[in-house]
Amino acid sequence: MEPSAAETRKTAAPHSSTANQHLNEDQGHWLLAKMGKKVLRPGGKELTMELLGKLHIATTDDVVEFAPGLGFTAGITLAKNPGSYTGVELNEEAAGILRRKINGPKREIVIGNACCCPLKNATADKVYGEAMLTMQADHRKAEIMREAHRILRPGGLYGIHEIALTPDAMSAETKKQIQHDLATTIKVNARPLTRAEWTAMLEAEGFAVESVMTNPMHLLETSRIIDDEGFFRTLKITWNILTHPKARRRILDMRNVFRRYGPSMQAIAMVARKK
Repeated sequence: MEPSAAETRKTAAPHSSTANQHLNEDQGHWLLAKMGKKVLRPGGKELTMELLGKLHIATTDDVVEFAPGLGFTAGITLAKNPGSYTGVELNEEAAGILRRKINGPKREIVIGNACCCPLKNATADKVYGEAMLTMQADHRKAEIMREAHRILRPGGLYGIHEIALTPDAMSAETKKQIQHDLATTIKVNARPLTRAEWTAMLEAEGFAVESVMTNPMHLLETSRIIDDEGFFRTLKITWNILTHPKARRRILDMRNVFRRYGPSMQAIAMVARKK
């Protein structure tokens, strides 16, 4: 999972999320980042590119990214030369790293919580966030979607890239077990929803879903890592994992959980329009 904005400093909003002021390397996404992994989205680079394609980011767009983490998607967005880019990042250490990468006119990183970000009403054309809603309680998911709706201009687009449970008719007991095992393994309170539940939540917050894309949950499979990171960086990541036994055990545990529930989980990206 992406380092997320996934508790805040005194000047930030009082609501907390799963992020901390400083990187918590016990959390699975930061552990993978420490091993050298750059792409930490559930559906990999492929699904991120599909999401951005459906957002149709143009040079006239004011773009906001919730929880940019270490800036992988931000780099792709900035290559499209939007009118402005604002990253809202709760994690102060991640924000410091981002500010060294992202600067210049109409390019900024602000410290804030996506559920109550320090941006004005109706000031963005496109808003997106990846691998961060899954790590929130359901009421906080709704708050973040509501915040995206608030800062978007009428007709603006909101994109998400998360984990979905399948099928939609999954029993509550099975869902609870998957959520428990994910949370225990990645050290984050992961609460993925079904596709129908993601859709219903977006619609309840004033959006109309226009596009839905999915990918297998293969974040830690060798073929996906090579696709996301390239062959030589994959070798480096593999070496780092092999030479850090504690990290290796944790990462193998995460992969085992992803494989165990492979038929019941998938990565999902959705684009919805503000009504």
